[in-house]
Amino acid sequence: MPSRRSFLSASAAGLGVLTMPAWLAGCAHKGAPAVEVSTTPIAPPPLNPFYTWFGVDDGVLSALLGELGKNGATLADVYFQHARNNAITLEDGIVSSASASIDQGVGLRTVIGDQQGFAFTEELTMEAMLGAARTAASIAKGSAVAPPLSFSLHEANSPLYTLAVPWGQIGVDQKLPILSQVEGYAKAMDPAITKVSVNWTDNEERVLVATLDGRVHLDVRPMTRLWVTVTATKGGQTLSNSANLAGRRGIGWYDEPTLRQLAKDAVDRTMVLFDARRPPAGEMPVVLAAGASGILLHEAIGHGLEADFNRTKTSIYTDMVGKPIAADFVTIVDSGVEPQERGAIAFDDEGNPTERTVLVEKGVLKGYLHDQISANAYKVKPSGSGRRQSFRFQPLPRMRCTFMEDGPHSKEEIIASVKNGIVAETFTNGVVQIGAGDFTFYIKNGWLIENGKVTSPIKDVNIIGNGPEALKKVTMAANDSKLDSGGWTCGKDGQGVPVSQGLPTVLVSSMTVGGVNG
Repeated sequence: MPSRRSFLSASAAGLGVLTMPAWLAGCAHKGAPAVEVSTTPIAPPPLNPFYTWFGVDDGVLSALLGELGKNGATLADVYFQHARNNAITLEDGIVSSASASIDQGVGLRTVIGDQQGFAFTEELTMEAMLGAARTAASIAKGSAVAPPLSFSLHEANSPLYTLAVPWGQIGVDQKLPILSQVEGYAKAMDPAITKVSVNWTDNEERVLVATLDGRVHLDVRPMTRLWVTVTATKGGQTLSNSANLAGRRGIGWYDEPTLRQLAKDAVDRTMVLFDARRPPAGEMPVVLAAGASGILLHEAIGHGLEADFNRTKTSIYTDMVGKPIAADFVTIVDSGVEPQERGAIAFDDEGNPTERTVLVEKGVLKGYLHDQISANAYKVKPSGSGRRQSFRFQPLPRMRCTFMEDGPHSKEEIIASVKNGIVAETFTNGVVQIGAGDFTFYIKNGWLIENGKVTSPIKDVNIIGNGPEALKKVTMAANDSKLDSGGWTCGKDGQGVPVSQGLPTVLVSSMTVGGVNG
């Protein structure tokens, strides 16, 4: 079998990705030579590289699972992953950076009750994989568990994100015009714009999960993101802002209206900052705008509903299932089945089917997000929430697409109800204490509300509060819930996974706003 090093070399060439060192060195400055791209048709890769590229068959899987269970096991799984990633940055019409990478390996896990033994290897030889399996199995001292002799195969082929043309078949010559197009739109929108930077990524991840009960799950998970940052100078002041799109989508997503709107969002968010001011500081009503404000729901509330934090009693929501935690019009959902969203997954990284999990229904806490270990502890079925960053990590209970459903009010009603307050529209940095839910978020764009009307733009604003308390103070929610299409990545215990989040327009009756005193 090929070593990891030789595989990287052969596969990068076969996929037609950016691997031309001379070009990369030359295009970081003006006057660089024209970009050379290959127009040779790229053969589609197989659905499952681990059977066809590495000779991993039922016998290999049975041997690995047998090694994992030889000292006893409640659960055991083998997680193969192959990930191909491309990135391009365009600045002032010049490709300033480009990269391509392939990452592959296998993680092997044995579970005994709450204990986990885990090891991974990038070397996919039988010797290396069995060695990793022995390391993972060393936590157990019991009777051997017989491995499966045959497997039931479950291919995702999920309508959630199956692409007509996989990213592995899209050449650089098809991507660069998209970057140039969005750059051109942004520059043409305002003469004050002095710089536009456009960042592109596309990813293709193949996953095989084999479990001790004889299931094998296969999936192909695509991802793309396009991020535009605009810098403008006006009246001696230079400011910048950005907008981005991300999802499990194909190249057809980037049509002319979508690219024009992306450029407009970045320009509008930048130019409004020249007229923005800091609001007064203090306790006041805060209107969370639909969409991007879901970051607050995710960070300050969603993490507290992940089962591991409740099992260790670090979450404020421990022992609150069945109790009211919000107004009766509040329903909060975490779903893995939202089509083409970053957080969509056909099955989780333990091989469990994903679902739409209602966490809060009409204000009452219904349950938590479970991986297999926490589900066994709570004696419930897993919610398909066991996720990991890669084969190098063990799965954890994680969010997917977290959002609040529509409420009974309208956005206009909510604004009109506020005498003096702010609208929080886009967010950047935030800090959250997951257990208690205390948070600070920085608002990049927002608006002042005076006498029930939106008036001046605001900037340089922090909102400070406590997630569970803020949820109790949600007194109105509009009928305009939407998921934000930004490229959100959730961090937990050193792992990052792609997620989505959303919110309707929501009124929090009182929150601390860090603005200007006096």
